[in-house]
Amino acid sequence: MIERVVIISIIATILAVTVRSVSPQFALILSIATSIIIMFIIFPYLTEVISLFRDLTNIIGEDNIGYISVILKIVGIAYVAEFGAQLCVDAGESAIASKIELSAKVIIMFMASPILMALLNSIFSMLL
Repeated sequence: MIERVVIISIIATILAVTVRSVSPQFALILSIATSIIIMFIIFPYLTEVISLFRDLTNIIGEDNIGYISVILKIVGIAYVAEFGAQLCVDAGESAIASKIELSAKVIIMFMASPILMALLNSIFSMLL
């Protein structure tokens, strides 16, 4: 599977570099289209990972499902933000890309704060 992703990426990169001097807009469209194709290629694997986490929540039990759900959302935010930021970098907008990354970090910290507080409460309750 990774072979397909790499081959498609190399072909798209060669085409984009070749076309960029003539039509930068087409090179950007080619880059975005390649990114979307790659996302479709890896989507079945992503659904398998989500299925694995569902199985894990069944093993862990009902009490901790909220934490697993938050962790999955955090991972999703990280992947979506990375994808968006890389598209912005490809378009030559690194300033916007850095704002996407900063926004994702703030949102992740906000979402992780209940887990962090629960962890700290557990540690302090053991110490006291």
